[in-house]
Amino acid sequence: MRLRNIPEADETVANSPFCIQNPQERKGQWNALLGSENPIHIEIGMGKGRFLMELAANHPDINYIGIERYTSVLLRAVQKMEQQPLNNVHFLCTDAALLPEIFAHGEVGRIYLNFCDPWPKKRHARRRLTSSEFLARYDSILARDGRIEFKTDNPELFAFSLEEIESSPVWKLDAFTNDLHHDPVLNEGNIMTEYEEKFSNLGNPIFKLIASR
Repeated sequence: MRLRNIPEADETVANSPFCIQNPQERKGQWNALLGSENPIHIEIGMGKGRFLMELAANHPDINYIGIERYTSVLLRAVQKMEQQPLNNVHFLCTDAALLPEIFAHGEVGRIYLNFCDPWPKKRHARRRLTSSEFLARYDSILARDGRIEFKTDNPELFAFSLEEIESSPVWKLDAFTNDLHHDPVLNEGNIMTEYEEKFSNLGNPIFKLIASR
């Protein structure tokens, strides 16, 4: 996907009070930095931030950190936060591959993965956010009772994700569905992302899984 270059994006993200700079220096100190012992939940590939901000507004007793690699995308979330600030939301502009350098073991309570890049070519499988490589990274930062929640509209990526978890000696599937919006249990309290609303309106089924150790 080609991203549009936005000239002011780098500077805005670098100077925003909502964006935490040099996150590797915060490892093991996130509760102190965020000013509470509340659980920390993260969304990887948060896009424009709709999902994360609505979740944070509904759960003020949880600290949310949105991770987005591209400043041109993160800019939109920053602009939303400037209009409606939330004390329990912060952003990181970084690569998810660096997670073990950013968070200490057990420092994160939940990980959300929503409509991430499917990397359809087989040679790029390890880049998928549900690959065994990334599952190992999540294992290094999640609390013992932590979990992963993953949503996608891509059936191939979902099948791959199920296989990666089912073949893992560490992870187990707690629940999954091939049609989230018609699943009365997993759809309860569901918050849609921008992509989810778009794909759902096109008639595409939404897939979801929940995994824990």
